[in-house]
Amino acid sequence: MTASSRSRQRSAARLAAVQALYQRHMEKTALAKLLDEFHQHRLGQEIEEDQYEDAEVDFFDDVVSGVAARQDEIDEKLTEKLAEGWTLARLDKTMLQILRCGAYELMARADVPKATAISEYVDVAHAFFDEREAKFVNGILDAVAKDVRD
Repeated sequence: MTASSRSRQRSAARLAAVQALYQRHMEKTALAKLLDEFHQHRLGQEIEEDQYEDAEVDFFDDVVSGVAARQDEIDEKLTEKLAEGWTLARLDKTMLQILRCGAYELMARADVPKATAISEYVDVAHAFFDEREAKFVNGILDAVAKDVRD
């Protein structure tokens, strides 16, 4: 596998992780069932004539499972970085999952360079939001990175 192929698969895994965690948040889907559903029906599959990108499955599993396992710790770190008077509950539900995934990578995936983790989730934000929200993701994740990375 080439480096660019692996990079594309990781990007697809990140987007899928945000979608999976959004679904878990909205539908309260059990983690094992959620992972299985994405493995069987989403990652690398064609749905309604949309071809889903091949994703690095182990990376997807780690991000989704890691966010689920460390959600309280992640949410506490994110809350510290929000402007005074803001809470995670006020954030758009998709935005919240983007921030959780990015914070998880910064906190737990030392193998992923800080700049890569931040820019990848800024790119995910662009898939759902305008530039203003993408800059918000950049600012929050950069602040998290300053706390958890050297």
